[in-house]
Amino acid sequence: MSDKKEKPTVAASKAAPNVKWNDKDMRTSYANVCNVSSSKEEVVFLFGVNQAWHGGVDEVEVQLTDRMIMSPHAAKRMYTLLGNMLQQYEGRFGQL
Repeated sequence: MSDKKEKPTVAASKAAPNVKWNDKDMRTSYANVCNVSSSKEEVVFLFGVNQAWHGGVDEVEVQLTDRMIMSPHAAKRMYTLLGNMLQQYEGRFGQL
């Protein structure tokens, strides 16, 4: 029996860190409208509320409330997460 301590393996030393979600300063907004645009460096999401509940109007005004700007890499991660969540949602509640 040896008293030598084993060195951690490379895989063990590169384990993902534990994530702590800090929601102390988080805001909550409601949106029923979303638009998105992009450039090479960023993806811009615009969120807002359409309050035109009556059909047959010539013009609809959407009150924009929030803008989220992220890198294309973060937007790709959001795309993956949103796709997974919608797949789970439709599995529970049916096709949208």
